[in-house]
Amino acid sequence: MGSITLQKVSKVFGEAKVIPSIDLEINDGEFVVFVGPSGCGKSTLLRLIAGLEDVSGGQILIDGKDVTQAAPAERGLAMVFQSYALYPHMSVRNNIAFPLKMAKMEKSAIDKKVTDAARVLNLTDYLERRPSQLSGGQRQRVAIGRAIVREPSAFLFDEPLSNLDAALRGTMRLEISDLHHQLKTTMVYVTHDQVEAMTMADKIVVLNRGNIEQVGSPLELYKSPRNLFVAGFIGSPHMNFVDGAYAQSKNAKTAGIRPEHLNLSKDNGIWRGTVKVAEHLGADTFLHLDVDGIGQITARCDGEFGAYHGDTVYMTPDEAKLHRFDDKGLALKA
Repeated sequence: MGSITLQKVSKVFGEAKVIPSIDLEINDGEFVVFVGPSGCGKSTLLRLIAGLEDVSGGQILIDGKDVTQAAPAERGLAMVFQSYALYPHMSVRNNIAFPLKMAKMEKSAIDKKVTDAARVLNLTDYLERRPSQLSGGQRQRVAIGRAIVREPSAFLFDEPLSNLDAALRGTMRLEISDLHHQLKTTMVYVTHDQVEAMTMADKIVVLNRGNIEQVGSPLELYKSPRNLFVAGFIGSPHMNFVDGAYAQSKNAKTAGIRPEHLNLSKDNGIWRGTVKVAEHLGADTFLHLDVDGIGQITARCDGEFGAYHGDTVYMTPDEAKLHRFDDKGLALKA
């Protein structure tokens, strides 16, 4: 079991209210991602769950048990940090086994758990190496292995891939997602990268200044953002926002259209734009345009569309995919 419930949880540092008051339900076996910009409180919230920070108010329940005042070791959780925090003088085997040795577990049981964890994480051939002989991704897997052997009720990940290069981050995203399917254990994952959130999560919690803006599946947040903040944060490149006459014609203060929902033409369309920057990525091209009467717009098109700096491109928004927001920034119903 690994359900986690937050009931009006808050955190104050001096005069600063980092987490005003949060209610959240994390179900057993879910992969939940906390996402938001730097300083939004996501890592603080994770540390509150772990017991590494004291709550200023509210309750934290794990499997229905109040652990608000419990020490971290008593919560049955395992945390994986951004820094690998491995012991450089120890082998991979001993790094993974360390928490079990501290718990004075029998050697035969330790050996079995370490062997099983190494097999799951593809570390069997590296058990006698030291961390300095491993790549960044392998070191992170060792840190995860050290958490796995404890058989926690939930894993807590605090931006574990931030130190890796782009290609390795992509590989590790797949490995952590696959690990979740194998273990079927609750995972709570913190990241500022919404691509990680979209590709890994069962449920995303979007945070802004300590408040939960929206909770839902990746597709729910993509298709039906609750407000301008969520609409602008979820999706890459982010949603275009248009005010003025066009938005008013749609009975809205602001109209939102994603870059992939613009139909492009070199001949005609309702908007005329000049390409300022063209990012050619192969299968896709991102065009950053200066659009007459509107301003800056980003469009996503097929990589073979063939537009370059200074070219004129015409755009027509897909009306069925248009988002509308009121003067408070809240989404309007279709």
